Amino acid sequence: MSTSDRRVLVTGAAGGTGGAAVREALALGLTVRAMVRTLDDRARALADQGAEVVVGDFQDITTLRPALEGTDAAYFVHPMRPGLIQATVNFAQAVKETGGPPVLNLSQRNTSRESTGISTRETNLSQEVFTWSGVDVVHLRPTMFLEWFLYPWILPNLRKGKLWMPAGAGTSSIVGTEDLGRAIAALLKEPSVHIGRTIPLSGPAELGQAQMAAELSDALGREIVYEDCDLDEFVATIAAFGVPEYLVGSIRGIMIDYRAGRLGGADDTIEKLTGRRPMSVAEFARKHAALLNGAE
Repeated sequence: MSTSDRRVLVTGAAGGTGGAAVREALALGLTVRAMVRTLDDRARALADQGAEVVVGDFQDITTLRPALEGTDAAYFVHPMRPGLIQATVNFAQAVKETGGPPVLNLSQRNTSRESTGISTRETNLSQEVFTWSGVDVVHLRPTMFLEWFLYPWILPNLRKGKLWMPAGAGTSSIVGTEDLGRAIAALLKEPSVHIGRTIPLSGPAELGQAQMAAELSDALGREIVYEDCDLDEFVATIAAFGVPEYLVGSIRGIMIDYRAGRLGGADDTIEKLTGRRPMSVAEFARKHAALLNGAE
């Protein structure tokens, strides 16, 4: 089968990793079906790139079957909100009913049923559901995303010269969604050799917060210092932005895991899959310097 004859489904196509996966899969010459919840401007932008846009709802299996029909591989990503387990069950069943294309399942580096974060616990159960469903599956476990620096509870303090978060001495080989998209596209192109594996996906280096602050400082041309903070204060700040309770609680759990070292570790998986080294903290900061410095 030639690359252009290979049709892949990307769910969450209007989101971060999904949108990046669509772009990169198209660049590889794959025929891409992009699943979205609504036909909005983001969906139209996907169609303009050359994707076949379909509307689907993880909570309605009747919309998943037509999205999966005729595909050779699928990327499953669920937003950090309630409904993951039902979505996993529906998607796995729809895969079985439509010929069983291999599934790339986006999990978390720190996934564990013992985590205090509900999203992290549910991600662990989601992995188990996919595994015992019998579908061909590859579990992807990325670490923290570089886009974290752009979140509204991080960005204002970065503009003031502080990397303010309750990470303690925790480390992470933080990774960009752009690089994740390249890895996902490569796996969609040829998933067969990876079926049954759990694949870690990292940035180029494992760093503590002070090291991240130093890279940000060099890239932005001004001093950024790491300031550890109280977890409850951090969580209250996030909640003040109107973030849903489920997401606030999930971030709280992730921060506890971060402090405990559960988001650590580094690997060269992305470079091996794509032939290109993933973006560093400094490279990401230079790319987004205007935003990080408050010039836009």
